Amino acid sequence: MTAQDSATDPRTIAVGGGTVLAALGVVSFSLTFPATVWGMDAFGPWTLVAVRGVLAAVLAGTFLLAARVPVPDRRHWAGLAVVGGGVVLGFPLLTTLALQTSTSSHAAVVVGLLPLTTAVFAAVRTGRRPSRAFWGAALAGAAVVIAFTVQQSGGALHTGDLYLFGALLVCAAGYTEGGRLAALMPGWQVVGWALIMCLPLCAAASAVALAFEPVHLTAKGVAGLLWVAAGSQFFGLYVWYRGMAGIGIARASQLQLAQPLLTLVWSVGLLGERLTPAAPVAAVAVLVCIAVTQRART
Repeated sequence: MTAQDSATDPRTIAVGGGTVLAALGVVSFSLTFPATVWGMDAFGPWTLVAVRGVLAAVLAGTFLLAARVPVPDRRHWAGLAVVGGGVVLGFPLLTTLALQTSTSSHAAVVVGLLPLTTAVFAAVRTGRRPSRAFWGAALAGAAVVIAFTVQQSGGALHTGDLYLFGALLVCAAGYTEGGRLAALMPGWQVVGWALIMCLPLCAAASAVALAFEPVHLTAKGVAGLLWVAAGSQFFGLYVWYRGMAGIGIARASQLQLAQPLLTLVWSVGLLGERLTPAAPVAAVAVLVCIAVTQRART
């Protein structure tokens, strides 16, 4: 096959397109924390999370209806509930509460441990046993994050750190169950139906939160809300799963290694945060540990 034939080979085009989609997903996710901080400029934390879920569910429902996607079998509903509880509700709520007292850059480093946490959940859920090299790197990454968190907190964990560690657990559970369901239906449909399942709760929570939390509309606040709803929770997940379908989970996961560092860049550029010397060092150390786990699993 010549270079020209390779460039026009449908498989080559599919891989290239999948890489672009997965990269777009990573960029979308990396903006979540800065956008959440912007959103809290106008909305309370409970209002921001609830309205975000409503808007994302409306978008997902529109796409599911347009594609005439059938309702999942009842045997999948429990798994979708876990995805909804972890990815749609738990992670956004806990990280939003954490960002009331933690900086976006601090949260990015702590949540950089998410791929390792997900791997632990997946090992328990599926019975797969990664190598010793994998677990050694996973434990090293955990040690780096814990040391960074304690150092930044002055020797003790603060409430924001507890929220972040809780977010790691619920999101890892949601990712693990979503990965299992993605073997049975397209991944974007898993996220779409999880959003639809959470819509009644998000709608009720929005009504209650709006009644108790004051809203002061600002351009930054509205922009932050729109991004976490349409950009992070819908578009980001949509292109991420489409990208994984095109290039495979292993290759896509390598792109996600850049996410914590990208969040640090956005935190400085959009929020004006000043990074401590430990933040980029810890982020790079976590990325190295995650890279080893990816290589060991492969």
